[in-house]
Amino acid sequence: MRPLLRATSREWRANLRRLFEKSHFILGDELRAFELEFAAALGGKFSVGVASGTAAIELCLRDAGVTSGEVITSALTAPFSGVGIRASGATPRFADIDPDTLQIDAADAASRITSKTRALMPVHLYGQPCALDRFQKLARKHKLPLIQDAAQAHGALFQGNPLAAFSRYVAYSFYPTKNLGCLGDGGGIIMDNAAARDRVLVLRDGGRHGDQIAHSFGVNSRLDELQCCFLRAFLPHLNEWNAHRARIASIYDEELRDSVRLVKRTEGSVHHLYVIRAERRDSLREHLMARGIGTGVHYPVPLHKHPAFAQEGSLPHAEKAVTEILSLPLWPYLKESAARRVAQQIRKFYGR
Repeated sequence: MRPLLRATSREWRANLRRLFEKSHFILGDELRAFELEFAAALGGKFSVGVASGTAAIELCLRDAGVTSGEVITSALTAPFSGVGIRASGATPRFADIDPDTLQIDAADAASRITSKTRALMPVHLYGQPCALDRFQKLARKHKLPLIQDAAQAHGALFQGNPLAAFSRYVAYSFYPTKNLGCLGDGGGIIMDNAAARDRVLVLRDGGRHGDQIAHSFGVNSRLDELQCCFLRAFLPHLNEWNAHRARIASIYDEELRDSVRLVKRTEGSVHHLYVIRAERRDSLREHLMARGIGTGVHYPVPLHKHPAFAQEGSLPHAEKAVTEILSLPLWPYLKESAARRVAQQIRKFYGR
């Protein structure tokens, strides 16, 4: 985050000065401006800022009328995808993944649709779009709302089009590590309908209509003015930062193709994470850490194995993947030489 703050210091400092002069810290001008700018930048008609990506999922589902039944989503994602579904009143139903892309498998998801299914929520994992065209057809066939979990996919395209072109709701997170992050929790929803936008504006503010009366059962989930000051400074750099992520990813592709199993990426990815499938994954992590190279595992346990979401049955591809996946260093100001050093150490570990 420090390099991003240095690169945008002039913009966010000006935004903060303006905010402090007005001293309007909730539902003010910075949020309204950011909502317009975010929608325009990501190819949507409208956006609503909320308190977190989890809240974005919950409010999308609630506005779509999904407060019970099951929502089909990926078994390989952050637990907050499931938390958002549970918060709406529905229950997550997990589908397996494609072993090559690690994205939710549309055919497996289709096989799990029952009379209890109320919505589909594919996840664009690691910054790359899943098979969105197939999920769109599936949603239309079964007359189900399609909610996209794009918490890791700011600026991603599918078949050359913005994600917002494929469904009414696209949920984003602004957690600090995201492609577009803030300095704490934050989230946003892109939508194509003014009436839906207006309903969610009410839901996020306790069901109020700009007054002190709860006209409906809402939540307290507002994106802070303070965070918008930083998001507005970062947003104009999103494409530049995504382009740098792509360069780092291409270096890893080049350097590692003969050493580890690479994860197949779809066109339009914004490379939120660079994930490999590695034999002796934990030993490799130790080898890299001993040389000052940090790595991550996103995610160590598939959601159907979490106590909070326990689901009977096996999802073999997800269960296998979590024993092998490893996230390598990747961020907007990572030096290309650093990425090559990471790859060099991985090759050295495997004796290649």
